[in-house]
Amino acid sequence: MKTVSEALKARISTRAFLDTPVSEAQVRDLLALASHAPSGGNLQPWRIDVVAGDAKQAVIDAVTETQSTHPFGEPELEYAVYPKPLSEPWRTRRYECGEAIYKTLDIPREDKISRLKHVAKNFQFWGAPVGIFLSTHRDMQPGQWADLGIFLQSLMLAATEAGLATCAQEAWAMFPKTVKQTLNIADDHILFCGLALGYGDPEAAINSVRTARADIDEIARFSGF
Repeated sequence: MKTVSEALKARISTRAFLDTPVSEAQVRDLLALASHAPSGGNLQPWRIDVVAGDAKQAVIDAVTETQSTHPFGEPELEYAVYPKPLSEPWRTRRYECGEAIYKTLDIPREDKISRLKHVAKNFQFWGAPVGIFLSTHRDMQPGQWADLGIFLQSLMLAATEAGLATCAQEAWAMFPKTVKQTLNIADDHILFCGLALGYGDPEAAINSVRTARADIDEIARFSGF
């Protein structure tokens, strides 16, 4: 069992999983823990869809088919994952994260095809046995989207404590129509993200990536102390 501090430091975006199964009971326990996350007015504005086995493969197959005609995402997205253009310092942080990942895979920047093939593994849940999708009703506002993030972090920390690995995947938001149709998610909900869940592969070099964090004085101001 990890403390909260240990779980925060141990959690990473795992991008290579073992095929070791995760039971429905395990996922239910994690969701029950995460459901203690706070939300404004206790709205609990999250809808959760969990897939494994054939159900997970159905989502993978459906998105793969859509990619044949829309390789970079569906034409009508429900929200933008990143601002365009992405200004500093956020552009540099994203760039350095990507370069650290591709360095472990020995994929140079000019090898665009190999990089795209790697990105496509998002839509296989990086090999994880369980996929989780988070959605929220279209009526919800930025405050409730923040609540979704709190729930997601709570879920990832609970998984880390349990010895499991995760990867939050906003990449799935590139194919909202396909995912929602496959999972029968009503159109009055917006697909926020996916989450890969399973046991991380300790031998995979990509799981050694540890992204840097900004210094506290770069992100915080203190007054009155």
